[in-house]
This record gives sequence, C-alpha cells and structure tokens, in this order.
Amino acid sequence: METKTYNMTLPDAVQQSLLQYREQLHQELKNILQYWIDHTVDEANGGFYGRIDHNNQVHPQAPKGSVLNSRILWAFSVAYNLTGHNEYLQMANRAYEYFTTHFLDDAYGGVYWSVDATGYPLDTKKQTYATAFGVYALSEYFKCSENPEAREEALALYQDIMKHAYDPVHGGYFEAFARDWTEMEDSRLSAKDANEKKSMNTHLHVLEAFANLYSIWPDATLRKDSEALLTIFTKHIIHPETHHLQLFFQEDWKVQSGTVSYGHDVEAAWLLQEAAEIINSEKYRTTFKELAIKMALASKEGLDKDGGLWYEFEPSLNHSIRQKHSWPQAEAMIGFFNAWQITADAAYLQDSINAWKFTQQYIIDHKGGEWVWGVEADYSIMSQEDKVGIWKCPYHNSRACIEIITRIDSILKHEL
Repeated sequence: METKTYNMTLPDAVQQSLLQYREQLHQELKNILQYWIDHTVDEANGGFYGRIDHNNQVHPQAPKGSVLNSRILWAFSVAYNLTGHNEYLQMANRAYEYFTTHFLDDAYGGVYWSVDATGYPLDTKKQTYATAFGVYALSEYFKCSENPEAREEALALYQDIMKHAYDPVHGGYFEAFARDWTEMEDSRLSAKDANEKKSMNTHLHVLEAFANLYSIWPDATLRKDSEALLTIFTKHIIHPETHHLQLFFQEDWKVQSGTVSYGHDVEAAWLLQEAAEIINSEKYRTTFKELAIKMALASKEGLDKDGGLWYEFEPSLNHSIRQKHSWPQAEAMIGFFNAWQITADAAYLQDSINAWKFTQQYIIDHKGGEWVWGVEADYSIMSQEDKVGIWKCPYHNSRACIEIITRIDSILKHEL
C-alpha cells in the first residue's frame, strides 16, 4: 500500500533504522512460520492441530477452528507472495486442501465454525466473521496459486454473506446463524463478547475480506458493497468525538457498549484506509487517511511507557485492563508506522519501533517459539493461554512483519 504523501529526504539515521527494522522483521517472519511448519502439521488426521498449549504440548484430539485454518491459509499464501519460498507454498496448498474439504458447507454454503480432530463437522453455526475470513484467505491463496477454483470459492462465500447476513433495512451484517442460515439466539463470536445483532469486529473483517477479494476480482457491485461498509464505520462505528471504535450494536445500530479496545482502534486505523485505497474509492481515500491519524492518536491513550499497548478500558468503571495481549502489539506496529507515513511525524515511527521492542522483550517466546498470548500488568506470562488454538493463529504477527517489510521496501525504493 502506497501511503507516503510527504516529500522529504529521510535522514541517514532514519534510513538505517528502517533497514534494521526490516531485517529484524524478515527474521521474525521466518521464525514464526517455521514454528507452524515444525509444530502444527497433523500427519495423522490431516491439516493442522487444533490446539497446542503454552508449553508446546500438542492436544491432538482438540477441535479445529475455521478461523485458525483460514488464517493459516492466508499467512502462508501471503508469505509465499512476499518471499517466493516454495515451502510456504506447500503449506498454503495443504491449508487450502484441508479448509475447502472440511470447512466449506456444500449443502448450505458458508463455513462451519469448527470440525473435530478427524475433520467431521462439529459446530456447524455460520458466523459471518468466519465466513469473511474464508473470503480473505481464499483470495490470497488465488494470488499465489492462480487456482481458479480458489477464486470461485471466495466469490461463493462473498455471495453467501450478501444473501444471508446482509441487513437490507439498516445496513451492515448480522453476526451469526444456524447451519441452514436461520436465526440463532446466541450470536456471540466468543464468550467475552456481547450477544448483540451486530459488532464492530465482524464488520471490520468483512471489509478486509471484501477488499482482498476486490484485489483479484474488481467488480463494481463488490466495490459498492465495500464503500457501504466504509460508510457504516463513519456513520455508526467510529465515535465522532473520541475516534475510538464502538464495539456492539442492536439491529438498528443503537450502541450497546462503551468499552474501548485499543488494539482494534489501531488495527482499524490502517485497515480502513487500506480498504479505501484497494477499492480506489475517491469518496473515502482522503476521509480514511485523516481518520487513520485520529484513530491512531486515540489508541495512544492505551500506550504504556514501556512501548506496549494495554488491552481495554471500561469508561463506566474508569478501569483499564492493563494486560498486554500479543495481537494489539502487532497492530500497533503497523498502525503507528502507517501514521508516520502519512504525517512524517517521527514520534509515530518511534511508537511503531517501541511496540516491536516491547514485543521482542516480552511477547516473543525465544525458547519455545512463536509469540505468547500476552503478559499481565506485572509482566508475568499468561501461560494459561494457548500457542495455537481457535483464536491463536499466525495472522496478526505475520501480517505485522509483512506489512512493515513491504512498506519499508516501498519507502527505501524512493530514497536509496
């Protein structure tokens, strides 16, 4: 993504800093993906293990989640697109075969939430979030494989979302359905979420999926659907004064939560701008470039002096959850780097580098591999959480590496 909008020659010190940042992230990307190659392949049942705990103990009978498997497919596809390493393509091929064989519902469309260890459908609900990640991953796999079936499968899932999840009255997308797309009483994405009809998180990743699909299938209707999502963010989801994201909503977009999620704030700051640029929206390119700065600035309310980003803030209780989960650190790396590209304010570049330094010190498991789930406020490791699981995937961390590597390459191409 080309976001550099200022004309200046970078000081030598900044160029050297960028070169070092890029070199370190190339190595970290290699480390992350090697962990998944070495530890997660399920030779007995196919695909990948559904759970590996903090101590790298494999739980071979654990269920396998669709989000985990689609994110594995995406990560190895985009890594191959960056590096050309054949081993990554082989892993992407394995992930594609398993995902399309076991998670796509041939009878009703969409994707299952989970299958058992042998690949048999387990939780057959249709979570819009999960179906969106199928679109996202299959679109990326098409780029590296040029397999026309992957594009057709991505298109079919997009059409499932539009047919079953779209709200023609109030706009946006409903959260979840039973296997046959009938209504469900409990539409929560996870146990910590509010049981509401609509959420920020689902809409953010539906947009991400649509934008990636547009990059391989630049269809006018898809562009219109993507712009409608961007409108929803400006009209309903981004708070007009604080520029934090509002998280949960009733069907008519009445806000049902005041919780601030710093990681989602800084993630959306760059993802929304990227989507506007991918679909080449004249209407929204400038709008979301400006919002990217406001949202990144809002997320800095959760920055600790150590460079790490706190998890959440509950305004009604004036209470901060000062855990530092791994994925918000990855998103801080990208979101603040993006803000630096737009503004040329060196403080944002330092924020990005500081998030990486915090990650190096506290989040990367230098002995066991991969990233830990997170650390408590006192820096003790959240060892009760998994290394691999329904939500612990090679997505945020590999994406941070790839995004920043790509951006630095683009910048230095103009400088050196």
